[in-house]
Amino acid sequence: MVTTLPAAAAAQTGPWRADVLDQVARLTDLEETAVEQMRAEALGAPTLGVVAYGEYQSGGWWTTSLMNHSGDPHDVVIGDGRPRPTSLLEQMPATARFLDSLALDFMYVRLARLEPHSYLWEHRDYAELRDTGRHRLHIPLITNPSAVLVTAGARVYLEAGALWRLTPSRAHGVCNTTGPDRLHLIADVYADDAYEALAARPHLREGDATDLPEMTSADRAGLMEQARQLAELGFTEAAEQTLLRAFYTYALPEGGAYDLIADLHAARRADADVSRWHQAKAHLLAR
Repeated sequence: MVTTLPAAAAAQTGPWRADVLDQVARLTDLEETAVEQMRAEALGAPTLGVVAYGEYQSGGWWTTSLMNHSGDPHDVVIGDGRPRPTSLLEQMPATARFLDSLALDFMYVRLARLEPHSYLWEHRDYAELRDTGRHRLHIPLITNPSAVLVTAGARVYLEAGALWRLTPSRAHGVCNTTGPDRLHLIADVYADDAYEALAARPHLREGDATDLPEMTSADRAGLMEQARQLAELGFTEAAEQTLLRAFYTYALPEGGAYDLIADLHAARRADADVSRWHQAKAHLLAR
């Protein structure tokens, strides 16, 4: 079910910054039939999932577990341990076969659906898991070019038909600006020989990643004025989300969107809101 990337394909990746490639990369191509079967099973799943990690998102991100520690597909808060199949995976034989074929040491496996016009704000994962040795794999089942990962000042489109590696302990965010739904199979795994063999040739192909532009002083002034007007009209949350979305448009320094919001509230002399967003930045970026 896993297709080894030929050397010729690996040579076509083109140069990419090490900080982007270290964060996200293709590992290998997948057999089209296996992806189609998993897609059909995911679309036929009897549950949409649950909204968890609400502070990390705008809304519209739903997850359900295929392997966890309880067997309940609605238990989606990841943690260390030896998982077992949930009742949902027991209804998805092709997906179970694919996971078995990887022969990996799983920590947690989920389906994640991101609806149109939805965002996962800039954050780090694994904050509660301090040591190393964990990796995250993404298998896109349904996606579209507006559904991208943003990290290290670049937008990365995780194309279907490949198995991707994400380093979630580094700052990143996800958006699906126009739709349709983005549906990924996400597996958190422990490092072992099988993983090291699978991850031996990380690469990006031409078109996978695009650098974001730097924010100019004029860009910043225009964005802050837009947010200020919204806040003055009483639409404080809309003002904050306007600034949060700057992360997906500009190559900001880490936590830069949160700093913009704090600056907005400082200018309004809303000290409690300034403190709230300093705390949110520390929490979401695990500082």
